[in-house]
This record gives sequence, C-alpha cells and structure tokens, in this order.
Amino acid sequence: MGNGTSIGKVRGLGSAHHGAHHWLVQRVTAVGNLVLTLWLATSFVLLPDMSHATISGWLSQPLPATAMILLVVTTFWHARLGLQVLIEDYIQETGLKFGLLTLLNLAVIGGGAFAVFSVARLALGGA
Repeated sequence: MGNGTSIGKVRGLGSAHHGAHHWLVQRVTAVGNLVLTLWLATSFVLLPDMSHATISGWLSQPLPATAMILLVVTTFWHARLGLQVLIEDYIQETGLKFGLLTLLNLAVIGGGAFAVFSVARLALGGA
C-alpha cells in the first residue's frame, strides 16, 4: 500500500476501499425505478377502474406481483443509498451520524418489509 505517501493512498481507493460501487448501485436502482414506475403507470392506465377488487385481482397475477415487489425493493434501496450519502456528507458528529444511519436502516428495512408483505398478501389472495 505504500509508506503513507499520496500515491499509496490513491491506490487504496480511499478509506473504504470500494471505489465507485455505491455510486454505480445508486444509478442502477434509479434506472430500475424508472422502468418499473413507467410499467406501473402504464398498467394503471390500462386497468378498467381503480377499485380495490380490480387492483387486488391485478396483483394476484404473478407478473404484476413480482414487478411490484421489485419496485418496492429498488425504491427503498435507492432511497437508503441516497439518504446514507446525505447523512455521511453533512453530519459531522460521529455519534449522531451512527444514530441516524441506524434509524435509516431500521426505517428502510421496516418499510420495505411491510410493503413486500402487503403485496405478497394481496398476490396470494389475502383479504
């Protein structure tokens, strides 16, 4: 890694040693969200009405349920990545940063799990 010189620090890709992975994943989830949101909007336009029975019947089909779960997962993942960067860049106090990142992870996991459960319940015929 070098003996503390500038070139040694550059070769290590920074302190986290993961380079542009976070940036790339954020861009991939953004593209996925765009495609899946366009699919969702088109699907809603093509439905005869927006009643609970119609939406439940539509989500009980495998393709719409799978795509909706993918949309939920990519949306929550993308939001987590963006908010993580915001917290890491603008919060300087270590304890507060740790607490906010922990709350962010709990909120994203909880919200995503609830949304996936809701879609799965509708897809599997739950009331």
